[in-house]
Amino acid sequence: MTEHTSRQRGRLYGRRKGPSLSARQEHLLETLLPKLALHIQQGLDPKRYFDGVDDVWLEVGFGAGEHLLWQAQHHPRIGVIGAEPFVNGVAKLLSKIVDEPIDNVRIHMGDARDIIEALPDASLGRVFILFPDPWPKSRHAKRRFVQMETLDHLARVMKPGAELRFASDDAPLVEYTLERLMAHYAFDWLARRAADWKARPADWPETRYETKQLHGAPGYFRFRRNARGPRG
Repeated sequence: MTEHTSRQRGRLYGRRKGPSLSARQEHLLETLLPKLALHIQQGLDPKRYFDGVDDVWLEVGFGAGEHLLWQAQHHPRIGVIGAEPFVNGVAKLLSKIVDEPIDNVRIHMGDARDIIEALPDASLGRVFILFPDPWPKSRHAKRRFVQMETLDHLARVMKPGAELRFASDDAPLVEYTLERLMAHYAFDWLARRAADWKARPADWPETRYETKQLHGAPGYFRFRRNARGPRG
């Protein structure tokens, strides 16, 4: 589940489209995506993007959508918003949804920060950042999704007690991300022992990308949005 692009100063980097889509995928982009597309409205309570949900979760860069769809299927009272700028990833998710129809998913085929910037304060109950692009070259570090500024924005839109989940199989990215999360006033790491981040929780489904372990063994990190405000 990779986030294939990153944005800096309003610009997205990386691929927007990969191999040619099948005729079925093209058809789903034309017919099913408009029904599930998130029409962002500034300041709107995200529960109003759905019918009758109790909370809303956001997944940043959902890849092929396996994790997002599992969460939506197992939490029918939760509205799950997925952001993915990679066209092929969106098409793969649509192919899954058309076979197993579900009405508590909304898709933004673009940058997750578009959504975050429009959300009102304390409106998300969970955020997933799973296997994002590591941007391994040092000169590209600022393209990584997790920056202190991004965490400031997430702190604003996450409810006190909301959970931020991060996963990666890239050790340098893990170190980089943990440094920033642990330095941020708003997030408390929930791990108490190594098994808490080395073992995948039961409500955290495995994806095909994850099984490849392209960079090493994955780590699973859970942080809680505490009730503290910015340091004055």
